Amino acid sequence: METAKTGVDVLFVLLGAVMVLAMHAGFAFLEVGTVRRKNQVNALVKILSDFAVSTLAYFFVGYGVAYGTSFLVGAGTLVGGEGSGFAAQGYDLVKFFFLATFAAAIPAIVSGGIAERAKFLPQLMATAVLVGLVYPLFEGMVWGTRFGAQEWLQATFGAAFHDFAGSVVVHAVGGWIGLAAVLMLGARLGRYRKDGRLVAVPPSNIPFLALGAWILSVGWFGFNVMSAQSVATLSGLVALNSLMAMVGGILSALVVGRNDPGFVHNGALAGLVAVCAGSDVMHPVGALITGAVAGGAFVWLFTLCQVKWKIDDVLGVWALHGMCGAIGGIACGLFGQQMLGGLGGVSLPAQLVGTLAGVVVGFVGGLAVYGTLKATLGIRLDPEAEFSGADLAIHQIGAYPEEAMPVHDDAIAMAAHAANLRRG
Repeated sequence: METAKTGVDVLFVLLGAVMVLAMHAGFAFLEVGTVRRKNQVNALVKILSDFAVSTLAYFFVGYGVAYGTSFLVGAGTLVGGEGSGFAAQGYDLVKFFFLATFAAAIPAIVSGGIAERAKFLPQLMATAVLVGLVYPLFEGMVWGTRFGAQEWLQATFGAAFHDFAGSVVVHAVGGWIGLAAVLMLGARLGRYRKDGRLVAVPPSNIPFLALGAWILSVGWFGFNVMSAQSVATLSGLVALNSLMAMVGGILSALVVGRNDPGFVHNGALAGLVAVCAGSDVMHPVGALITGAVAGGAFVWLFTLCQVKWKIDDVLGVWALHGMCGAIGGIACGLFGQQMLGGLGGVSLPAQLVGTLAGVVVGFVGGLAVYGTLKATLGIRLDPEAEFSGADLAIHQIGAYPEEAMPVHDDAIAMAAHAANLRRG
């Protein structure tokens, strides 16, 4: 029976890992649908390449920083040999897979903010450092219970920092890293006129944007629900709270964003980002309110960032992940309270301190990584490459290469001959 139970848990976590892996296709298509056509190939290649680099950085360095575990031992030890320190049937290996997909979300989040003007190789280098060192530092503090942070919060406020599925650990940290990167890069060419007025750059493909949002929304139920990491601790409350927060985010963004399709689809994601932290302790009504607040906040903050502050965050990753993630960390401390229908066991002061710590780690870490790369290798495409588009400048092919093919004289002659035949 114990073997069967462990096998079920291995399969359960593996399915969660695959669902979160699929979310990276959502990140890719959300970016593809938002950026201009000349940068769509770059978005796809960047997300996939960042995932590969993230996996290696997390395997060899990051997971050890967060949990004090090394995989550089024999395979017999990894699958849980007697006295190995690893769980039986390779459970720790699928747990790594699951958490690696979380870690890879950090550069995927950043990618949306720096789109259309970032160099390719320096971004891969940034990914390696962020996933190998910066993100695991905070992950280790919260989920790895390392470095004494949770013990101090427990002793000081009567409860540790609670972040069930990563509102702060993943999203706020990633969003604030993204803000640092965007500030280092500066605005895209032509985004603002000399008098400071914003030049509109509409999404290139609303169906792709919507597809990305749908893929992310579906995968999010693996992201949240399967953060339980075992069948025994699985809770339907997490699923319902995720659904309610998503719905709240959609409707709020629909109203505040005045029917804008980009805001509506990102509103679903804003609600899901915010509910991650407290999805296991909130009442569904509290999750609905959390999602609604996040959806409206995303629209307002995205507009404020782009129009008033002149910060060219292409996909609004700071508003969507950085701020909605922070909202979720704090909302957990409110709607997780028993007096507001929650299960209890959370502390608002602990949530405030933990959320602020995530913001600081993300923003300072982002400034350090991208600031160093900017001063050494440079992180921005030259103006000519940016004008022609990252697709041609970096990958030497566009998303629609047939449109760029030269029309030869023989093709013109054949077309004329066909037209004459049709005329009789």
